[in-house]
Amino acid sequence: MLNTFLITVMASFLACLVTTIGILVIKRYEEWGKRNIVYFMCFAAGVLVSVSFLHIIPKSFEMNESAPIFLLIGFVSLHVLSAFLSGYNQDKGDLKDRSTGIITLIGIGLHSFIDGVVYSVTFNVSIFTGLIAAIGMVLHEFPEGIITFLLSIKGGFSDKKSSVYAFLAAALSTPLGTLVSFPFISNIEKPFLGILLATSAGALVYVGATHLLPEAIEEHKKHSLIAFFFGITVAVMIILTK
Repeated sequence: MLNTFLITVMASFLACLVTTIGILVIKRYEEWGKRNIVYFMCFAAGVLVSVSFLHIIPKSFEMNESAPIFLLIGFVSLHVLSAFLSGYNQDKGDLKDRSTGIITLIGIGLHSFIDGVVYSVTFNVSIFTGLIAAIGMVLHEFPEGIITFLLSIKGGFSDKKSSVYAFLAAALSTPLGTLVSFPFISNIEKPFLGILLATSAGALVYVGATHLLPEAIEEHKKHSLIAFFFGITVAVMIILTK
């Protein structure tokens, strides 16, 4: 049991490290990142929407027959929060785009926390199952760190705050999810995990389809569709490795 716990925690902290490296790399080349943020947005949308529709949603439906309800709840909850933040920031000048960054941080943070729970679940099935799952999950951590940082910048946060918020939402939340869930993993049943997965998927679909893609379309960048389909391709590869 102790060995399983140590391996699981190490895997989740590896994911945290890879995400953090992504944040540090894009912070070092921030100007280049800002010039090409539309491509990162399109890539992120392709990954988030594809992973949600092709893997997370079907998996949650298998685990819980009520998953479609929580998929809707996840989507609608972020829409309501977005509407509230947009209304609050409407007359706040330079804060008017802040809601985009906040919604992205919430969606990715929830997803990353669920990743940590998934580590606990899969490694408790068997070390092999956990390692196979970890391969696919770690693959998307580097671009996730980049995307979270850039979208925080676009949302109006400073460099320092964007780094901290991206680290908390995309990196630290994964080992946190593992540490919180592992002691109770024997009591976590599949139906409840299905609820968590469905809610996470609803949030991710909202972030990808409602926030990222419309903003990317407004920029009219020449190769944005290529970036979008590249994101879909990467998502399919991640799913296949699982």
